Amino acid sequence: MFEVYIQAISKSSEYDSNIGDLNEIIASQQDDLDKKQKSINFGKMTTGLSIALIIILSLLALSLFKNNNLRAKANDLLKDKNIELTLAKEKAERASLAKAQFLSTITHELRTPLYAVTGLTHLLLEEDPKPNQKEHLNSLKFSGEYLLSLINNILDLNKLEANKVEIEKTTFSLKKRIDDVLIALKKTAEDRKNSLNFEFDESIPEKLIGDPLKLSQVLINLIGNSVKFTQNGDVTIRVFKNSSTKDRVNLHIEIEDTGVGISKKKQKSIFETFNQGSLQINRKFGGSGLGLSIVKNLLELMNSKIHLESTLGQGSKFWFDISFNVSESVGDVSNLNNQSYDIDYKALENVSILVVEDNKINQMITKKILEKHKFICKVADNGMDAIKMVHENDFEVILMDIHMPGISGIETTQRIREFNKELPIIALTAVTIDENLDEFYKAGFNEIIPKPFKPEDFFEKIYRTLEASKTTAG
Repeated sequence: MFEVYIQAISKSSEYDSNIGDLNEIIASQQDDLDKKQKSINFGKMTTGLSIALIIILSLLALSLFKNNNLRAKANDLLKDKNIELTLAKEKAERASLAKAQFLSTITHELRTPLYAVTGLTHLLLEEDPKPNQKEHLNSLKFSGEYLLSLINNILDLNKLEANKVEIEKTTFSLKKRIDDVLIALKKTAEDRKNSLNFEFDESIPEKLIGDPLKLSQVLINLIGNSVKFTQNGDVTIRVFKNSSTKDRVNLHIEIEDTGVGISKKKQKSIFETFNQGSLQINRKFGGSGLGLSIVKNLLELMNSKIHLESTLGQGSKFWFDISFNVSESVGDVSNLNNQSYDIDYKALENVSILVVEDNKINQMITKKILEKHKFICKVADNGMDAIKMVHENDFEVILMDIHMPGISGIETTQRIREFNKELPIIALTAVTIDENLDEFYKAGFNEIIPKPFKPEDFFEKIYRTLEASKTTAG
């Protein structure tokens, strides 16, 4: 029994040893299973991520494809729009050119008969008409001057819109410039029983540098409007200094009246082209509605801006701030930019003058105006006759039309200059000269008189040209 017991214990030990080995095998296999499970789980996660990435990339590719299609369509649309805009721009440029050419042509066509109207009116007024005839002639003169003003305003606006206006830089006296404007408007103010008041800051430098002609145009329009739309009232011009440095001054200029005023609604559009306060105002006071538009454009050119305060029935106030450089030059400022000259009409007597003009009515008017002041006047119908007559006669001055049959006034002048460099030649023309000044002077003209003209301006330019010619010859 003992031996059997010993054998049983021995076998039990072997079994325990086998169980330990089996447990180790089981543990090892369990570890392998865990590793395999982890590998399987990682594989599943990797597969899931790969599928998600593929889906995302597919969606991105689809989105890019659609975006490219949309971009291609947008580019095609943009190209079409660019083509349309280019065509529209070319069309607008052609229209603008056609408009400018039309205005140039129509201006010449209007100025030519207008010269006859104003010229004949001037001649008739000098022939001692009866009182009732004088009244009619003065009305005719006023209408002619109004029509000329309207033509000039349309041309000014056309040049401003086409950016063909440049700012000049010359020395001028601001106070003298405003005084000249007030003198020009004095009679109109008196006719409407208005009082013109001028308040000027005497600390403003006497000599400034800027564009006095354009400033005068602004002031004439603003003060002229105030005078026109005021009856039995006051028009006040105030000029004072906002600030200044050694070489620059900033000014405040305002024009206030006690006239009809402008409604709040109309104040928003009053500076637009062809715009007026109301139809009733247009009928009562007249006007083209161009003046304030020109003022706005001119001030913008001079880096300024027009402002308005107005109450209907009580009056209006226009004002703007503007800067000028201060001139350092010394000398007398009393005659700065003074365009008026004392004309010695005695010195003009027996002056031999050639009028080159193809229009018979204009020939007659110009000749009569000259002969009234005792000029010795001859007339040529065209350029070729003019050249021949200059060869055969000793003229002291020529008045040359520009548009003529055969050769133009410019070509005629160029041919005369080939054999006579000194003879004064004045362009007497109805063409728009502002854009062609260089061409006129380059061709050999000494001076330019636009038709129709004021007789005093006409004789002043002839007198000044003759005096300059004598000085040069001397």
